Amino acid sequence: MPKIALLNLKGEKIKDIKLSDEIFGIEPNDQTIYDAIVLKNASMRQGTHSTKTRSEVSGGGRKPWRQKGTGNARQGSIRAPHFTGGGVVFGPTPNRNYTKKQNKKERRLALKSALTYKATDKKIMIVENIELSTSKTKDFIKLLEGLKITGKTLIVVKELTDNLILASRNLSDVKVIETHEINTYDVTYYENLVMTEEAVKMLEEVLK
Repeated sequence: MPKIALLNLKGEKIKDIKLSDEIFGIEPNDQTIYDAIVLKNASMRQGTHSTKTRSEVSGGGRKPWRQKGTGNARQGSIRAPHFTGGGVVFGPTPNRNYTKKQNKKERRLALKSALTYKATDKKIMIVENIELSTSKTKDFIKLLEGLKITGKTLIVVKELTDNLILASRNLSDVKVIETHEINTYDVTYYENLVMTEEAVKMLEEVLK
């Protein structure tokens, strides 16, 4: 089992704890990670993109000029695709379905693989607890400074508090979530992963 230091909010080591090999020490599967990220991105697409074909744009009810005698190529409508303001050929329509599927075992394997990479790269930090007495962002920044955290950071707690939500919401490089919200995309996107001891225990119970 990989060992990791349990820290307090001042960044001081309290003790060593063991992480489950079944979650933080597996053989990573890159394909499932890729599929999970593609699924996440696809699910965020609205699918409302749309263009009009030549039959949908306005105008073009008559020939722009007569069939013969002008010296120009024959044309039937100014709303043909090669005219300015004409219809679009093979453009996107709102009928396209971006839905993708990944079964439960694959999703779990992808998350475990992402967590294993974080543990291998030593980008996981376990803290005893994360509590704030105020909802001020500057207090949350001090907390991060005490833990010597820089860069994009994902913080996972067992339960969110109002102070934690309000204090962290203005920081673009920090995302705070509950244990059940953790996903492969966030784990791979954020450089650092900070988890409370309770969140780790809960995650290990769910993913075993």
